[in-house]
Order: sequence, then structure tokens, then C-alpha cells
Amino acid sequence: MHGGLSPDLTNLDQIRSIPRPTDVPDSGLLCDLLWSDPGRDIKGWGMNDRGVSFTYGADRVSDFLMKNDMDLVCRAHQVVEDGYEFFADGSSLLYFPLPIIAENLIMLVQ
Repeated sequence: MHGGLSPDLTNLDQIRSIPRPTDVPDSGLLCDLLWSDPGRDIKGWGMNDRGVSFTYGADRVSDFLMKNDMDLVCRAHQVVEDGYEFFADGSSLLYFPLPIIAENLIMLVQ
């Protein structure tokens, strides 16, 4: 995932069937896949501070994984201090490689 989950997402075939290339709508499944965010203090779905899409709780991650026979959701749309961070009791990985890339570049230059 780039962003996160969507209340409109019921199965992975919906993602596979998104035409490409395409414009990103202001709401709906594709918008949510790009812009939704996990919320540590939320259960279910909530309003997103970005003003677009939703926030979702750990319970939504668990439900999605169970329904789709998956173990982990990887998400790469949020800066995290060490380059990665787990959410939803380890069932969702927030991954942002910039700190890792920057550290490797510094070591390479030295």
C-alpha cells in the first residue's frame, strides 16, 4: 500500500481491477489507498486531518488481514524516525526508507 486501507475495500481483486494509468479521484477506493492513515487512538474509521480520505484503527487492519488471508500490511506514506515502525500489534508496517538511504549515502561519501 502507499497510503492505507479503505472502507470500500473488500477484496484484493478491487485493487487489481483499477485501470492504469488513471486520475486520482477526490474520494473512494483509489483515493483511500493513496491517502488514508493509521490512527493509534482510533477504532474503526475516522476523519483524516489531511481533509481527504480516512484514518483507520488497528481493528480495521486485523479485519482486512483476516478477510484476505494475509499476515502484514506494508505502508510507505508516512515519515517514521528509524525508517520503519510497526502498527496494529505488528500486523502493519510503516516503512519510509529515507533515513536509511540518507545514512547509507553519508557512509558512502565518507
